[in-house]
Amino acid sequence: MQIIKREELPEQRQVRLTIAVDKDTWQASLAKCYQGVKSVCPVAGEPTRENLEQAYGPEFLYQEAVNDTYPQALVEAISQSDIQIAGTPTLSVETIGPDGYTFAAVIDLYPEVELGQYKGLEAPKAEVKVAAADVNARLKEMADRNSRLVSVDRAVKKGDTADIDFEGFDNGKAFDGGKGENFDLEIGSGSFVPGFEDQLIGMKAGEEKDIDITFPENYTPELAGKPVIFHVKINEVKVKEVPAIDDEFAKDVSEFDTLKDLKADIKKKMTVERTEAAQRAFEDVLMAKVAESVEAEIPTEMVELQAAQMTEGFKQQLASQGIPFDQYLKMTNTTEADFTKQAYGPAEQQVKMDLAVKAIIDAEKLDATDDEVEAEMKNVADKYGMDLDTVKKYLRPEEVKEQVIREKVIKVVADSAKAVAPAEEKAELEAEGEIVEKPAKKPAAKKTTKKAEGEEKAEKAPAKKPAAKKTAKKDAE
Repeated sequence: MQIIKREELPEQRQVRLTIAVDKDTWQASLAKCYQGVKSVCPVAGEPTRENLEQAYGPEFLYQEAVNDTYPQALVEAISQSDIQIAGTPTLSVETIGPDGYTFAAVIDLYPEVELGQYKGLEAPKAEVKVAAADVNARLKEMADRNSRLVSVDRAVKKGDTADIDFEGFDNGKAFDGGKGENFDLEIGSGSFVPGFEDQLIGMKAGEEKDIDITFPENYTPELAGKPVIFHVKINEVKVKEVPAIDDEFAKDVSEFDTLKDLKADIKKKMTVERTEAAQRAFEDVLMAKVAESVEAEIPTEMVELQAAQMTEGFKQQLASQGIPFDQYLKMTNTTEADFTKQAYGPAEQQVKMDLAVKAIIDAEKLDATDDEVEAEMKNVADKYGMDLDTVKKYLRPEEVKEQVIREKVIKVVADSAKAVAPAEEKAELEAEGEIVEKPAKKPAAKKTTKKAEGEEKAEKAPAKKPAAKKTAKKDAE
């Protein structure tokens, strides 16, 4: 690889590099690509390289070889040029032949960032309180989770669970997805189409009935707005039996022997939860202020790339729930392009946040040691009861290092900030004739958990092997 020309494009804040791939690299790649395609390209006689070139032309391997060689050549060129890229370079092949090729890479440069105030900021922070009513509500949730359904010999009421068989018909024809057997339906939960559950009230076990339903207009296209009939049979009527909240309950659901001790433990845990939540909310407001103060000419490419990443993350989230993205688009009457455009606003805010974080890292000369990275991985392992080696299979050290440094940024901002009472708390204190402002506490470290939980990471380091916006095919032909 050789950089044969460098052009500065200051108005666009871009650099145009013309890069040559040498003959040896090129020929090695052509030979490699030939081995990959010879079995799928029919020719008369043996599929030798000579016969393939005679049949398809000597250029038939060029596109494959360009795609094979340009990523490494581009990475090396960027490294030698000592530039920070923003987004994905745009590539075009300029010359190509048996002795090698040249391509041009137009690279958006990382923007110059003017960092505003990031120390001595002020943000609201809620005072943490856990009342007896909060503890009792948590106990009720625990009791509900430990409840059981028992059969009753009476008509269905709202709040009951009905074991039903059902089948839906559109103009007398059963439709896909409209049939179920021994389905436990909580009446009033809104799990089924509006109007379905209400029509079961008053029915008893063994009864059958046809009910009329009209699907909502925003339902799946095949059934949206259609009137249908469901044939329903009640198999069983069940009610929730909730255990009494007493010492025996405490023994059943915890390691404590008395309800008093369980309540004390719940209060302690809720206090920790709310303290951490208040700290996170405090930090979020502070970092939003820091991001808002950033002045920079942000390349459109950076925003587009972030929006695309957000779209991809949403796709994965839907997939984890068993919902295809194209189905979601149909239900919301939108297109993927429109969806991505709607993400531009949040994407721009995220880009500004990333710029602010990097600027603080540079200003404070922040870094993370190998020991700190190892400690963070151990924290993740301990939190989720996982083996450390298993965690290391999911989390790459560089990703964890990035997160550790990011937490240091948040700590720098939060440790110097002032916490004030939220507006509603402040109004109460003013009414009582007392204003209390508390200094910010040392922020709790956030955990690097996303990859361990199988989710896409929220923050992405600049790609070491940027992919081209355009393939070289068009220019190579």
